[in-house]
Amino acid sequence: MTGIPPTPHPKTVLVTGATGYIGGRLVPRLLEAGHNVKVLVRTPAKIAGVPWLEKVEVVQSSLDDGAALRAALAGVDVLYYLVHSMAGGSGFEAKEKEMAALTAEAAESAGVDRIVYLGGLHPSGAELSTHMRSREAVGKIFLDSPVDAVVFQAGVVIGSGSASFEMIRHLSETLPLMPAPSWVRNKIEAIAVRDVLYYLVGAASLEGHINRTFDIGSRQVLTYGGMMQEYAAEAGLPYRMVLALPIPAPKLAGMWVALTTPIPLSMSLPLVESLQHDAVAREHDIDDYIPLPEGGLTPYRRAVALALGRERDGQVETTWANAGADADPLPSDPEWAGHRVYVDERSYSSPAAPEHVWTIIEGIGGQNGWYSLPLAWSVRGWLDKLTGGAGLARGRRHPRLLAEGEVVDWWRVERIDRGRLLRLRAEMRAPGRAWLELMVEPEGNGSLYRQRAIFFPKGLSGKLYWLAVLPFHSLIFPAMSRNIAAAAQRLAETEPGTDPGTGPERETRAESEPAGPNA
Repeated sequence: MTGIPPTPHPKTVLVTGATGYIGGRLVPRLLEAGHNVKVLVRTPAKIAGVPWLEKVEVVQSSLDDGAALRAALAGVDVLYYLVHSMAGGSGFEAKEKEMAALTAEAAESAGVDRIVYLGGLHPSGAELSTHMRSREAVGKIFLDSPVDAVVFQAGVVIGSGSASFEMIRHLSETLPLMPAPSWVRNKIEAIAVRDVLYYLVGAASLEGHINRTFDIGSRQVLTYGGMMQEYAAEAGLPYRMVLALPIPAPKLAGMWVALTTPIPLSMSLPLVESLQHDAVAREHDIDDYIPLPEGGLTPYRRAVALALGRERDGQVETTWANAGADADPLPSDPEWAGHRVYVDERSYSSPAAPEHVWTIIEGIGGQNGWYSLPLAWSVRGWLDKLTGGAGLARGRRHPRLLAEGEVVDWWRVERIDRGRLLRLRAEMRAPGRAWLELMVEPEGNGSLYRQRAIFFPKGLSGKLYWLAVLPFHSLIFPAMSRNIAAAAQRLAETEPGTDPGTGPERETRAESEPAGPNA
């Protein structure tokens, strides 16, 4: 998979953060190296579609449940702590310290040999951002605990789907001439995600007493502006002129990043704040413990090329967006009693076979769009961005396949019954909770496509919001159902040996009225 050699002495490891960007990639590499792997997750459904699920032991729990954590750590040699709240809101520093301390105590009680943590690269003695200060504090808690800790400190991680890479990519592609704050001149030592994973896997096999931090990086130092220019060169873009203004302006820059990239404001602010200082490795002591990867560390431009290739080939393993926060699932229909619910339901009969309709359903969003009025979707996406929401630029991990927990633009896959139902939960800014269900079932020689938009309003503002968007729904949703059915029909006609059927196409509609308290 990655050239990671098998270990001669397999360990039992527990990975926290397995639904995150790094954790989701680390698990299969630990398995490849021969380790026995357990994963601790709050919501097992978020890893329901991963290919390594049957090879690991899944423990459902959270890091604030000390008793459950101690039970999960029974028999574990190495604990990987890969949990960090990029956008935890007020008080998240104290919460992260509390969870780290509880984890360290549980690890000691369970007899764990080592804790491995991935922190951030930062200068000593500098006044750090809240985000970086929290990561430093968590690492110190582990280093001060009785259990040996290996704390890696990495700078900007470059890989397909990483938040840092997406930020560089979209900033570079948006403007050929970009005025930027003074921190674009700061020195940055990036590291390819494959090299981060190499070191993380290697930490499980270290022998003896080791309790310290290790700076890791590519050994190639650039400025942030230089990274953007190198990206442009690798992506075949014209030279990007980055004008460094004599002001740091982290908050203004964070808002600009949120508007011009898929990164939401809640993440762009801490990312930008972490760039206020140089991030360069001060030592390379890791070489005395873990040999360099075969072929050496990955240069920055090579890391960019690999990331672009993965995205182009639809082979992105994990993304920053898929590591979103948990949310309440859609209540089942019988439980709607007592709630005010608005529903817009459409159906469309098509001569295309159900499997062709399903192919279109599962490929929705991202580059394929939403099959109706692109301008209206774009405007709504920009409005969402302006209010600090996700917008439509997050795209999707794979162009054709989805799994539960993955992101599709401003939606997240809440449920997928392949071949039958796709349920998306909205992560846009709105005064209420919203879902979109896309379904297909056989009908005669063809199929019946059904779609249902569901909205649980929050207070009067939620009801007024639904009334305001109702005229747009009357344009968007009928066109969406027709165009999805038409796309399925075109797909059926291009595949040899298929019988698209001969039934007439027809559309039906359930009125967009409140379902009422007894729906």
